[in-house]
Amino acid sequence: MDNRKKSGEILKNVGFTLLSEGKTIRIKAHGYSMYPCIKPGSLILIEPIKIKGPPKPGEIIAIKRESGLIVHRLTRITVTSGITTYIARGDSNALEDGAITIGKIAGRIVGAESTGENPVPADISINTKPRYIINRLRVIGVILWKKIRLIPYKIRISGK
Repeated sequence: MDNRKKSGEILKNVGFTLLSEGKTIRIKAHGYSMYPCIKPGSLILIEPIKIKGPPKPGEIIAIKRESGLIVHRLTRITVTSGITTYIARGDSNALEDGAITIGKIAGRIVGAESTGENPVPADISINTKPRYIINRLRVIGVILWKKIRLIPYKIRISGK
């Protein structure tokens, strides 16, 4: 295992441990799954789920995954044969995540801070009706814009 992967594994385990001990953690958001609510580079505060009890639909939650934490909005809660499951989805994702139990929910997002990388504060308010298709189209537009902006730079570098 290389040092970068080992460091990532250690940080993931420290984060999970702190949350399980009732401590709030602050992490940097990556990716566009919660765009435009949470943009890449935003610093988000994750509070352990046990502090305020089970999450409600519309809240943004942090889900434990093998690779670390993923932050998505809780869309619905189902109870089948006495087992409660939670279904989440990124605000700009095409599909919902698979059903999980409360044990996979590490915490809820309770705050966000802007950074130099992303000066616009995240909107972590409860939202039970995100505009998934519009958000997805916005993400596609942002990614295309970033690629188009680089074309003149690539042309100058290659000398063509």
